This record gives sequence, structure tokens and C-alpha cells, in this order.
Amino acid sequence: MEKRQELYAGKAKSVFRTDDPDKMVLVFRDDTSAFDGKRIEQLDRKGMVNNKFNAFIMTKLQEAGIPTHFEALLSDNEALVKNLDMMPVECVVRNVAAGSLCRRLGVEEGVTLTPPTFELFLKNDALGDPMINESHVESFGWAKAEDLAKAKALTYKVNDVLKAIFAEGGMILVDYKLEFGLYKGEVLLGDEFSPDGCRLWDAKTKEKLDKDRFRQGLGGVIEAYEDVGRRIGIDFDA
Repeated sequence: MEKRQELYAGKAKSVFRTDDPDKMVLVFRDDTSAFDGKRIEQLDRKGMVNNKFNAFIMTKLQEAGIPTHFEALLSDNEALVKNLDMMPVECVVRNVAAGSLCRRLGVEEGVTLTPPTFELFLKNDALGDPMINESHVESFGWAKAEDLAKAKALTYKVNDVLKAIFAEGGMILVDYKLEFGLYKGEVLLGDEFSPDGCRLWDAKTKEKLDKDRFRQGLGGVIEAYEDVGRRIGIDFDA
């Protein structure tokens, strides 16, 4: 597989074309951003940690019957993935009240949400990734209704799988975001799953083990990411 020109550079990852039009190389960089890119820093080992974390989670999801774009690890910070036609929306599930939900609704952080909530956000940095609904997605042609329904169903299935995995490691999956795309007509989970795109708390102490450590200036960001990984069986030295 030959890596060719860069197709896209996001806040923390870059995407490269390959000699196969159906495959791309996802490169995880050490860049870390918050507040819609207003704060950016480099954290040593972050690209490697998130790449191996994502590979582990995507493999677990595939074993549970959830189709993803992940193909294989290529190096410490590179992964081979399918080339998806991405939906420009983020699917968010919240199991516990935290972050923007608390600010929007004035609810206390830590309240368990029964059932979990499902939210949609438009991927648009210039607009601050505004919250949208399913009617917006269909009316503006961002995705077909049946494809969005499939993405929603898969998002909840991911929740069932990952809540159990993290619970075994003594953690609470507070919330997370997922992105989906189409590959030859099939809806697949794309992008990544790492502590960059979810909230994880220690089940006993409620210590934050995710990107909120960066957002809130708590320090020990990568150490927390590695702690999460080791609790669920990831060997970052392999």
C-alpha cells in the first residue's frame, strides 16, 4: 500500500490518499486542541496512544458486529482505513450529564440519564458545530433519513458494547461522539474513538480520564489516556 498526497488535515489527524482509491491512511498527530481550535498544543506520545487506542476499540466493535472503516495498524501513528463518503454530522450519546449539556440546560454534572440521550451536531468549525435535529439533516440533504437512522441505531449499539468494556476497567462512559460515512452504500463507523472524543470517569473517584484534563488544565493528559487503555487491556508498548 503506497501512501500518497495529503487529502485533509484536521485538528489532530491527517488523511492521505493511497494507490487504492478505496483505502486511505489515517495519521494521528501529537496535536491537541480545544474550544474549536482556539487552544492547540503538542503532547508527546499522543498520536501513538490515540492510534493504538482507536485500533483496539474499532476491533472490539467489529467483533460485536458493528461495521467500521478500520482495516489495520500500519505504524505507531498510522492506520489503514476504508475511504468513506462522510456524513457532516456528529452523533452524540450521553449516559451522564456533563459538559455542554449542563451549560445548556442548567443541570448538575454527574446526573445519570435514563434512558441515555441522543444528540446531533453539524460538523462546521466556523459555526461552532451547532446542535441540529434529524429533520435538519434530511431537509438540507446532509444524509438520507434511512442512513441517519442506521447511524443512530449503531450509535446506541456502540454504547452497549463500550459501557460494558469500560465498566470492567472501573470506569464510567459519560458521553461520546461518533461520525459515520458510506462505503459502497453501507453505513460504517468512521473517524476514531479515543479519549479525545469521549468522557470517561473513574467509577469510584469520578476523576476525569479524558480530554477534559486538557480543557480544564488538570494536567496528566496522556498519562490518563494510557491509564484508560491499560485498564481495558491495551499494550501501548507492543
